[in-house]
Amino acid sequence: MNYADIIGHHSLVLVTGANSLLGTNIVECLLEQGYQVRGLLRDMRRFYLSPHPNFTLIKGDFTDQETITQALQGCDYVIHVAACTDQDIPDYSHYYRINVETTHQLFLLAVRAGLKRFVYVSTANCFGFGSKEEPGDETRPTRSPFTGSYYARSKQDAQESLLKLKELMDVVIVNPTFMLGAYDSKPSSGQIILMAYRKKIVFCPPGGKNFIHVADAAMGVVNALTSGQNGEAYLLSGVNLTYKEFFKKLAETAGYKSLYITLPRFVLLAIGHFGNFLQKLGIPNRFTLTNMKILCIGNYYTNSKAACSLGLQTRPIETAIQDALQWFKENGIGK
Repeated sequence: MNYADIIGHHSLVLVTGANSLLGTNIVECLLEQGYQVRGLLRDMRRFYLSPHPNFTLIKGDFTDQETITQALQGCDYVIHVAACTDQDIPDYSHYYRINVETTHQLFLLAVRAGLKRFVYVSTANCFGFGSKEEPGDETRPTRSPFTGSYYARSKQDAQESLLKLKELMDVVIVNPTFMLGAYDSKPSSGQIILMAYRKKIVFCPPGGKNFIHVADAAMGVVNALTSGQNGEAYLLSGVNLTYKEFFKKLAETAGYKSLYITLPRFVLLAIGHFGNFLQKLGIPNRFTLTNMKILCIGNYYTNSKAACSLGLQTRPIETAIQDALQWFKENGIGK
């Protein structure tokens, strides 16, 4: 499908979580390609794109059935981005209610409304990670320590639930890795940049992860509307880096120097045990043993399937770092 064809079809797409890092980039990408877009969000003040004649914002919660029913009217597609992404809630039922049950409900409402395709934004950690030499792909089952993550588990359960319903309506799963770039208003993943930016000493976890420019991930998601197979999942991944390698690229990109100290695994695990102890005392925190174990592994993936089927292309991670830093600067974040 060429650009002229896309401009001509005027399909209407509902994007949930439209003011998230990925959601905003998806909306921008859709508008650039000539789609009509509805964006669903809870806070109208936290949306940074300029008004556009093909774009309508709807204030509401994606867990509210009446709001979703109205938002779906007349739509051709839905891209479901919204989710509970917290890493510190010690109760799986909270994640299950929002990420699994509400996603299931949204899908059935979309079927009732006669939509063509449901694109679900999951997470790369629904698949097993690998090494840099043999990175994880869509054929590998999820691995520890992510099996202990309530967030990853809920996305896995939602993903499996949707795939069982693929006979009712086309469903395509997209599984982004760690995204960086503009419109990170919380900030969310951009915290990794702010925590090390211009620091004289940077303490690095011993592991690593896969990084992707959020605009590249957004393009992969948008391409999934018209490409990819019903019932298939696609890893949207970029470059595999250790944390030390990433922090060095951050410093080189921003033009400063730091001293890097890699923390021993036992230090992080000790912190994790203390974090679990605090949770047992009723004090929620991010420093759980599962989260600390995640920082100790090489969480690496390949994007070969998405490159082939969705036309995924990725730019250098330095560009993502530059775009994130520029956006933070323009919006007074991390001063």
